[in-house]
Amino acid sequence: MLIRKPADILPSEITPEPVWRERRAWMARAGALAAAAGMGAIWTPGGARAEEAEGAALPATSNPAYALMDKQTSFKDITTYNNYYEFGLDKSDPAEYANKLKTRPWTVSVEGAAGKPRTFGIDELLKLAPMEERIYRLRCVEGWSMVIPWVGYSLSNLLKQVDPTGSAKFVEFVTVVQREAMPGVRAGVLDWPYVEALRIDEAMHPLTMLVFGLYGKVLPNQNGAPLRLAVPWKYGFKSAKSLVAIRLVEKQPASSWMKAAPHEYGFYANVNPGVSHPRWSQATERRIGDGGGFFAPKHKTLMFNGYGDQVASLYTGLDLRANY
Repeated sequence: MLIRKPADILPSEITPEPVWRERRAWMARAGALAAAAGMGAIWTPGGARAEEAEGAALPATSNPAYALMDKQTSFKDITTYNNYYEFGLDKSDPAEYANKLKTRPWTVSVEGAAGKPRTFGIDELLKLAPMEERIYRLRCVEGWSMVIPWVGYSLSNLLKQVDPTGSAKFVEFVTVVQREAMPGVRAGVLDWPYVEALRIDEAMHPLTMLVFGLYGKVLPNQNGAPLRLAVPWKYGFKSAKSLVAIRLVEKQPASSWMKAAPHEYGFYANVNPGVSHPRWSQATERRIGDGGGFFAPKHKTLMFNGYGDQVASLYTGLDLRANY
């Protein structure tokens, strides 16, 4: 399938340069979570931009198993420097335009090779499992990175609800398309909706996270509200935003970037400093918020983004240069 885009837009032009508060007591956390689940206004469009206002509280218990010593990226940087091409190609476009995204009502269908396929409302998903704060590295293919305190729980909590069958080998993730709210879908950079996928064992891994918030706040629209993935050992484009469907399938799906540029983007997309992108090295990265813009200090990129102890066993015997 050919990528559909104007002739004057090159791939290089759409990839430009590259603890907080103590937790409240359990009752306070539970009360705030219940309020977040019940207040439709939290999720409605038309709010202020990220740099002007923050969302409603979404408290969670800090999980020390997913803590990092790295300095966390500021809320402002996380919410104003984004890849979300449905809202535009510039990193600032999502914060500018995503306030029009309608996030209520919202449902997610979990279907395919499952004994109990069903559709979940966002309120059900908010209450499905205890909310955790996990501090994850995010590494994007363009060479920039962040450290983000996500709020959510392991995706496996949701998948277990539908009883995957033995034929479920892969999990496909489909994101929302709201043409009236998303100016970027008219640019034809990708075939919409945006689609990503994981192997079933990757999707069931405890690190793979269903995210509802960050910095103890409800997830901002430009970061993938009302729920998204976080797969920290893979490049950022694998962590699909604003999910509306999850499909358990037998055959490996083709993701959006695989269809658009198969010579540049493979299925696995594991962070690997030894495998260069055709147009730039992946050996180093620049941390957003370090200062200096393009001249910010470089950090060595870690294999599997530093999560090798947890996930390397998933790829025993697999050539990760051929299977990029």
